[in-house]
Amino acid sequence: MNAWLHILAALVLAPLVPGIVNRVKARLSGRVGKPLLQTYFDLAKLTRKGLVESHTASAMLGVGPAVSLAAICGALCLLPGPASPAPASFAGDFMLAAYCLGLSRLAIILAALDTGSSFEGMGASREAAFSALAEPVLFLALLALAADAPSLSLSGMLGQGLSGALAPERLFVPLLLFILLLTENCRIPVDDPNTHLELTMIHEVMVLDHSGPDMAMISYGAALKLWFFAAAVTLSLLPVQAMAPLAAWAAFLAGVVLVAVAVGLVESSMARLRLLRVPRLLGSAGALAALSLVLTVWR
Repeated sequence: MNAWLHILAALVLAPLVPGIVNRVKARLSGRVGKPLLQTYFDLAKLTRKGLVESHTASAMLGVGPAVSLAAICGALCLLPGPASPAPASFAGDFMLAAYCLGLSRLAIILAALDTGSSFEGMGASREAAFSALAEPVLFLALLALAADAPSLSLSGMLGQGLSGALAPERLFVPLLLFILLLTENCRIPVDDPNTHLELTMIHEVMVLDHSGPDMAMISYGAALKLWFFAAAVTLSLLPVQAMAPLAAWAAFLAGVVLVAVAVGLVESSMARLRLLRVPRLLGSAGALAALSLVLTVWR
């Protein structure tokens, strides 16, 4: 039962994370900003709306958001909680989690291409190009964690924090996971989630033709994906496995909030990178991940 508590918390609290990010950005710019629960309100409104579908689209337009949401939920089932292992933990499950995230991305890309829109095709090509650079970084970062882990599963790799492993190379992993959070969730400096200029968008331009419940599934899936990476960053920093259950949950939730605040700070202090500079960012992260893995293995 405790293993499913984290999944329940993610399903309920994930829409709160974008609210925290938006509130931090608003406060730093001198505005009141949207309510913290705005994502919940948006989801409720979208589920009550009808669907508007393109005449050139097939069934993939509606299947894509559902498959994407299901794949993200599958990845969450492989992520450990602060006081218990993952519900579906097994050796090598980190590879399945990465492929679940890839399947979620692929479903949205195919749905965007299915509309026949040149703008959405442009965003889909950018998403595919950047994901091809981000996935090796994710695998290298997880392998660096696995080098010191008691088992080759996310439950064994995450939750130990930095205790007992204060080598400098281990400190790179939370930073790498945070860069992946910004990339996989299309946040600044990789993409601006609030822009409405089609020529500069990546994720937002891919969902222009979605509406109603389909758009609700996409928005909810994006919130769950943001929660997944925020939880991974927190679990890579904090030794929650060595804490009492109540203290572990308190530290974990506080860590997720702090990661959301950090995302808001980054988006308020940086501008969006030019498209040609994003591969340099991911390439540098990949080199740092490879260095971390090599030093961890040789230590």
